[in-house]
Amino acid sequence: MLPETKLKAFLDLVRGSTREELIWMDGYLNGMLSCGDVKADAPNARLETQTAAASESAAAKAVVNKITIAYGTETGNSKKLALDFANRAKKSGVQAKLVSLDQYRMNDLPKEEYFFTVISTQGDGEPPAAAKKFYDHIHNNGFKLDKLKYGVLALGDTSYPLFCKTGEDVDNQFQKLGGQRIVPLQKCDTDYEGEATEWFSQVIEVLNKGAVNGRPVTAQPTVKKPVHHKKNHIGTILSNTNLNGSGSNKATYHVEIAAEEVEYLPGDSIGIVPHNTPATVNAIIELTGVERNKKMVYRGEEYEVEELITKKLNCLNLPLRVLKQYADLIKQDIPDTAIDLVDLLRIYPLTNGVNFEQLLSILEPITPRLYSIASSPEAHSGEIHLTVALDNFKVNGEKKYGHCSSFLAQMRENEELEYYVHKNNIFRLPEDDKDIIMVGPGTGIAPFRSFLAHREAVGASGKNWLFFGDQHFTTDFLYQTEIQNWFQTDVLTMANVAFSRDQQEKVYVQHKMMKHGAALFEWLREGAYLYVCGAKEPMSVDVESTLLEIIRKFGDRSENEALQFLDQMKEEGRYLKDVY
Repeated sequence: MLPETKLKAFLDLVRGSTREELIWMDGYLNGMLSCGDVKADAPNARLETQTAAASESAAAKAVVNKITIAYGTETGNSKKLALDFANRAKKSGVQAKLVSLDQYRMNDLPKEEYFFTVISTQGDGEPPAAAKKFYDHIHNNGFKLDKLKYGVLALGDTSYPLFCKTGEDVDNQFQKLGGQRIVPLQKCDTDYEGEATEWFSQVIEVLNKGAVNGRPVTAQPTVKKPVHHKKNHIGTILSNTNLNGSGSNKATYHVEIAAEEVEYLPGDSIGIVPHNTPATVNAIIELTGVERNKKMVYRGEEYEVEELITKKLNCLNLPLRVLKQYADLIKQDIPDTAIDLVDLLRIYPLTNGVNFEQLLSILEPITPRLYSIASSPEAHSGEIHLTVALDNFKVNGEKKYGHCSSFLAQMRENEELEYYVHKNNIFRLPEDDKDIIMVGPGTGIAPFRSFLAHREAVGASGKNWLFFGDQHFTTDFLYQTEIQNWFQTDVLTMANVAFSRDQQEKVYVQHKMMKHGAALFEWLREGAYLYVCGAKEPMSVDVESTLLEIIRKFGDRSENEALQFLDQMKEEGRYLKDVY
């Protein structure tokens, strides 16, 4: 019998452990006992033998001993989960092959027996770039997957109309190709940890049970209580300032929001659902004839019509799927085109007795826009800062503005803003003594302002190097005073700026990187972390190409060795991107 203090510690450990952890502990203890008498002063040299025996014991409990876990990721969350699952599988005696879908050999798929994929959904229901080849391959329907037992964990964001569509598509396609789903499809919102862990516990349970009467065991769907995933906050606008000087081709707003008792970290973003303008709302009410104060239910919640149109309904640049549904609703042919709801109602008015309620049934919600946080809770207590570029573009020759950027640009002091914090656990600062290199042209500077403010506030000893770029030095040097102050006070060890339109030949951040390539490679060789934030194309593509050239040239490596060096940085979490 254990003494009371040891018994209490033992029971606390058991009660707080998962089934898989208990299996591992059971195997570990059996392994120790199989090696002979256990003594308190047993030599450490026996640990390796005991651990091996424990692993063998755990493996003996697993009916299935080999699986593949493949991930498709854009931000890194799917990879993080897949790695955690692989580690948990191994502790349960199951050997897990972990692979990214962009590295997966398609010819291996028909040979797979147990295959589990963790995959996210991007944009308008699209697969991540790294999973596009795999996604297209399984939809070609040129093969069968009769041997395949599978499960899909889908990551997404419930704020978007096509929530977890990529995961749904992969799950359905595997079944069409003859695969057997042995755990139910699990769709996870942005705070996915709990549901993902529960899903993989089901996977382990099925693998441990193996087969019954020659047929694989299939986990039954569990009934779950509704989970409210996002916590919305209401913040007051403290200030809203255009950072660009007079004569600039751009307008970039520094927005400060009161955020008392709101938790976030450098690298996080906030999600904002923009409102429709009063002019848009009034036009839709007039064109449909609906009563402004009439109460209606939309997606399970009741609103007055004016509030519903203002805050919930996407009325701009309607998706083609909505356009097709509207054509079916009013029984007219409508060409595929980019069009707003107001213009659609004017050109193709509601007819044949179609009312606003029927129109409401096909309209989608406004999708949130994510903005990198440009402040640090250590340096800007009780506040969140944003760096917002006013987006503008042309549709059929008419100048249009981005929905959320124009909404934020017009907000005034003391107005209220609703938002939620979007965690980005992949885009985090390293330990305080590690060196970092930041590449952030334009509004890509936002998280790096947060990084630098944080490192200054906590007195981090690691070196900091910033690459920033924009069009003109005199009008577009965002946060110029702060950057210069950080350089003068040695918070910034190095700072290089590129202003593309200030000379005949355009100069971008990648050109500055190459100019200082020898020093940059030395930082990387010594363990520096490199971050990239800003436009995905062409900026991040050009930066990565330049980075590979720097590694090849200044590291005296072949092209293949340079790729391996960069891949190793990715594996170590030292090359991180937040691009859009």
